[in-house]
Amino acid sequence: MTTDASAGPATVTVRMWRADAVVLFDWLTSTDLDAVPVTHPAQKQALADLLSRLEWDADTDLTGSTAEEIAAAQEEVARDMSR
Repeated sequence: MTTDASAGPATVTVRMWRADAVVLFDWLTSTDLDAVPVTHPAQKQALADLLSRLEWDADTDLTGSTAEEIAAAQEEVARDMSR
């Protein structure tokens, strides 16, 4: 985590499986964030910020995921739920 105040806001780096990133990116791009229940406006902003990071800073292109890739990623992630 970056803590130098002169460097801007503190940051964290999160590693995740590509399938999780594909599923999360697809959900964030297809969800009306105004309809997501939140208890504080910052939660909605954090989701929008996460979408932006996934779109622009991911080390793989998530924006070009095909319907087949998304379906395969959903299957992979759902399979992990039963473990």
